[in-house]
Amino acid sequence: MVFSWLKKRRRKKTAAPPLPPSWAACLEESFQHWNALDGGEKQALEDIIQVLIAEKNWEGCNGFAITEEVQVTIAAQAGLLLIGIEHDYYQNVDSILVYPSTYKLPRSRQVGGAVSEDKTAVLGSAHHGGPVILAWDAARQGGRNADDGRNLVYHEFAHKLDMLDGMVDGTPELDADEFNAWVEVMTAEYDKLVSRSRKGKKSVIDSYGATDVGEFFASATESFFEKPVRMQAEHPRLYDVMQSFYHQDPARRFQRIREKKGP
Repeated sequence: MVFSWLKKRRRKKTAAPPLPPSWAACLEESFQHWNALDGGEKQALEDIIQVLIAEKNWEGCNGFAITEEVQVTIAAQAGLLLIGIEHDYYQNVDSILVYPSTYKLPRSRQVGGAVSEDKTAVLGSAHHGGPVILAWDAARQGGRNADDGRNLVYHEFAHKLDMLDGMVDGTPELDADEFNAWVEVMTAEYDKLVSRSRKGKKSVIDSYGATDVGEFFASATESFFEKPVRMQAEHPRLYDVMQSFYHQDPARRFQRIREKKGP
């Protein structure tokens, strides 16, 4: 109880000051989604960014240097997922490891009666009880392009939200009244994506989401924030349950941007 109180007090103190000017400039330049947020959302995200940068262990790999730009760009994208939900700043993430580009991940595979191990190039991974690992070039591209449907940071940190209940099953921690609707809709939408992928048909959700239900949730999160208008039009029930979980309406944000730009 005392530790929890001290942690909350420390976090409140960490988030209290305004962002350093260099961080604010980085958000404007490197996080395109920033200008779609309203004032309250920006303030919530600023607070989250400061805590994530202060509390997590940031480690560069293969000689990569962790800079303010790296931390702010990644923390902003990870933090966006949290601004509408009750959270504890990704308490299941102690470390964020950043490679300059793709890295090799060991993978076991069975060949006949023997199990061999090879390595495959990946852009990112989220480890149960372990770190989030990201390729900087992909994370930077995701921050600077808000509507291409792909975002490595959203994907990997969605996995971490999924893992909070101890399982990687595409179902994050939910209230009891949300659970049944979530499972019904997500199962149906996952099956649709699997069917479309087998037929070679494209969807607003990346075909990688057809790998399993955990990858479906992570891929759907990418589309929810990056292609919200299309998701809402083509998969309204999926959009609704994602909106209910994240307590955000990115389709409305994108509409606000269009209204500001005018015809």
